[in-house]
Amino acid sequence: MPIAQSSSAVPEIIDAHIHLSERRNDRLNAYAERNGLRYNLDELLRLMKESGVTLGLLLSSISEKGDPFPYGDVLSICERSQGGLLPVATVASSSEGVSNALQLARRGDSVVKAFKIMLGYGKTRADNPVFNRLYDYAESNDIPVMFHTGDTALENGSLTDAHPLTLDALANKREGLRIIACHFGSPWFDDVAELVYKHPNFYADISGLAVGGSRYIKEYTEWLAQRLSNAIYYAGGADKIIFGSDYPVTKPSSVVSLVQRLGIDTQDRRKILSENAKKVFRL
Repeated sequence: MPIAQSSSAVPEIIDAHIHLSERRNDRLNAYAERNGLRYNLDELLRLMKESGVTLGLLLSSISEKGDPFPYGDVLSICERSQGGLLPVATVASSSEGVSNALQLARRGDSVVKAFKIMLGYGKTRADNPVFNRLYDYAESNDIPVMFHTGDTALENGSLTDAHPLTLDALANKREGLRIIACHFGSPWFDDVAELVYKHPNFYADISGLAVGGSRYIKEYTEWLAQRLSNAIYYAGGADKIIFGSDYPVTKPSSVVSLVQRLGIDTQDRRKILSENAKKVFRL
């Protein structure tokens, strides 16, 4: 089945999934090197501008041990971006980690746009009772919770914990919680499509999918575009699909190109690129 393409220009793009730490022990340095990236703030802002990205959400990157870097790193980079980036607080799977995240969110000057739970990296499940206080707060304050789902950048990451279907039980219990499955649960695209279709407050981003390096990159890109298109068809539209690059795993321009390859109309393309993020993150 051929992929429909569109020449219609979209005036703005919001990148809802970006990483940057500027630390030597950042696990994603290897991806930056593979993509020929310098992996710093100046480069990120330049790539955003070149791709038409007007705003980005910055998440903590991953250390070589698999731990997220402190929220202070994220906040510092966002402040230096002069309004180009907004922070997301990554939550460690412990009572202390939850308490720290809630303290950040409750600060009078807080600009936390979402929480992020690592699942496969932290080897934890979404329905772990340790997160209950976080979910209570997020649900009451309409703050989305992002979950790493699917493939992990670490060889010892837990795919069992990161499988997107583990989010079904949480969505059943907490109908008011805005849940975002990051990376569209790759490679379990159909499972995420079912979750998006089933649960009104379940969303998925398309970050970290357009990864290069394979000698079958052309064939992979075609396969990926078709799988995402099919998932959107199953869900009945793109109302809950969100743009994200996962820089430096992928460049914003690569994901823009992927969206243009999807077999969807201009209205759904615009929803993915900016409108859905504005609604979910209250931008």
